[in-house]
Amino acid sequence: MDMEKTERSESYCPAPAVPVAAVAGPPYADCLECGEPTEYGVDTPGVVLCPVCEWQDAQRTACSG
Repeated sequence: MDMEKTERSESYCPAPAVPVAAVAGPPYADCLECGEPTEYGVDTPGVVLCPVCEWQDAQRTACSG
């Protein structure tokens, strides 16, 4: 049984400390609500929100029936 644990731990590959997208990628637009970086590039047209603000906006519009 100890051998199984050893084999599993040797095949384990830890995640990188910094996400690859954070190191290299296009310049990201700032959220219009909170100013945090978004998942969208700076050339994205329209209202650009971060994931948290997008979720909050969806909650507000869903309940405004």
